[in-house]
Amino acid sequence: MDRDKAQEIIEDLKQQINEHNYRYYVLNDPVISDAEFDALLKKLQELEKQFPELVTPDSPTQRVGGQVQAGFAPVVHRIPMLSLDNALGLGDLRDFVRRAQNLVPGAELEFVVELKVDGLAVSLQYENGLLVRGATRGDGETGEDITHNLRTVKSIPLRLRRPVTIEVRGEVYMPRSSFFRLNEERKQQGLPLFANPRNAAAGSLRQLNPKVAAARHLDMVTYALGYSPELTFRTHYETLQTFRELGLRISPYTKVLRDLEEVVVYCESWREKRYELPFDIDGMVIKVNDLALQERLGNTAKSPRWAIAYKFPAEQSETRVLGITVQVGRTGTLTPIAELEPVRLAGTVVKRASLHNEDILRAKDVRIGDFVIVRKAGEIIPEVVEVVKNKRTGREEPFTLPSACPACGASVNRLPGEVALRCFNPACPAQVLERIIHFAARGAMDIEGLGEASAAQLLAAGLVRDVADIYDLPEKRRELLKLERWADKSVDNLLAAIDASKGRPLWRLLYALGIRYVGERTAKLLAAHFGSLDAIMTASREELEAVPEIGPKIAESIREFAALPQSKILVERLRAAGLNFTEAAQAAASQPLAGKIFVLTGTLPTYSREEATALIEKAGGKVTSSVSKKTDYVVAGEKAGSKLDKARQLGIPVLSEADLLALLAQQ
Repeated sequence: MDRDKAQEIIEDLKQQINEHNYRYYVLNDPVISDAEFDALLKKLQELEKQFPELVTPDSPTQRVGGQVQAGFAPVVHRIPMLSLDNALGLGDLRDFVRRAQNLVPGAELEFVVELKVDGLAVSLQYENGLLVRGATRGDGETGEDITHNLRTVKSIPLRLRRPVTIEVRGEVYMPRSSFFRLNEERKQQGLPLFANPRNAAAGSLRQLNPKVAAARHLDMVTYALGYSPELTFRTHYETLQTFRELGLRISPYTKVLRDLEEVVVYCESWREKRYELPFDIDGMVIKVNDLALQERLGNTAKSPRWAIAYKFPAEQSETRVLGITVQVGRTGTLTPIAELEPVRLAGTVVKRASLHNEDILRAKDVRIGDFVIVRKAGEIIPEVVEVVKNKRTGREEPFTLPSACPACGASVNRLPGEVALRCFNPACPAQVLERIIHFAARGAMDIEGLGEASAAQLLAAGLVRDVADIYDLPEKRRELLKLERWADKSVDNLLAAIDASKGRPLWRLLYALGIRYVGERTAKLLAAHFGSLDAIMTASREELEAVPEIGPKIAESIREFAALPQSKILVERLRAAGLNFTEAAQAAASQPLAGKIFVLTGTLPTYSREEATALIEKAGGKVTSSVSKKTDYVVAGEKAGSKLDKARQLGIPVLSEADLLALLAQQ
């Protein structure tokens, strides 16, 4: 193929991909499957590799840059990014409307009401339609240049649909599904957890390596105009509609309302509905719609007089700290845990809350006997917000993390640059137990019957000392039968599950080994790229970093694991036990659900949600947490909730478990 023909095809592919991105992220109305989209992108990548001189900055292949940034350059905002005043109740909201009416007497006010997405405010600058710079809000006057990370957010177009020069403002956020997945991976890697999606999003955007931000699956919604030398608007709502036409994502829940009572009703309607959203909001934003009236109303030194944030009250409760215990994870991290008087919060009973690490414990000054305010960060993770110090009696007991591991007595220390205390004794029984539990877990080798209680029992009886010993258990049937609550059937079931685990895919084994920083996604990427455990264990740091989304930290961790003598012994014992060390190529004919998006809701008759997800993914399908126009099927069981209702509203096919199995049987 000559250069001119290649350029013609490349331009056509870019146009197709940009159009499909627009339909997916802005219109929420995709017309091709994920597999078809990936095929277009792959074709573009192959052509650009063949003709590198034809690669342009706005190409869809250029979202993740190859270089790690040295730091964050300051960006002065041409128009200041002001913060909003807060309305902490309906009284404050009514006061805001009254003040606005008094400042523009006789004017008929109309309001735009938007969801207040809980993320990080950013500005995007486009010149002739091309994204040239993205920055944080900073102090409102000066932010930081984070263009390299914002380019990785797929809902941010690298080129607008018209060649205009414009600066827009918006909120970058982390969807709950991405947040839960990220924290699960960090937990598996022995890293501190993010407290909520907002903190996770902010941390992701301040990464120097764009590959890290790309792996976090961030999203963005635009909500305001910074400036444009060529576009003019009459109302804020008209501005938002133009954003949409340009290819920028806006919130579909924005409404134009004509009086205070309509505003109040709409705001209050979201107080409970917010939990149905796939992302966090912490309130609503109310803006005067008419831009000329906005100009007349003006700004204070920090905030506009024409807009206000109506904040939902945080769901939190007061309870008492009965004790503080220390949990030792499988990587040796010591985590202080507040043991609480049971308290109901966001629909569940909370008895324990992580205090994360020694620094946070000291900063919050949590003591045994204290009354504390607790909340669920991100509506899921219980955390201690603060101590109610005016309730102290003087009998509360300060707590200090031990200088020795509570499980094995070895000394504990911090690694440079880390906040967590860590036990470095590889034979620490708490770490060994956690490694065995992790190895046998559903997401790893899925050895049913080898949970926390049974693993602790086997360890205490001396039947296992590491994960390789699991595969010696068939030879120890007599010893197993001597254990309390073990009988022929339970022993046979365990041994059958152990035998079945030998055939698990390579990525599961790699994840089960518990290599620091190697979560499920990383394990899948490595298995697909290298094809065998031996190739991964012998790969150089450079070869590992050549894998998409694998950075220096992960590569170094894998190299450190592979170099340990005990790791080499463990791998050889697992090989001798007959575990699968290679990645089998998946035949297209065996993937009847390729490119299809599923949502699971309710309780299925025979399969757990994890098992159903595994079946769908094995057949090439994808399982997501929320229903949208992009969803192909909703699989519903007993007690299906709002997801089933939404599927019916959108006309999405609803399947029973039997229907799903029939789809899977198609070849």
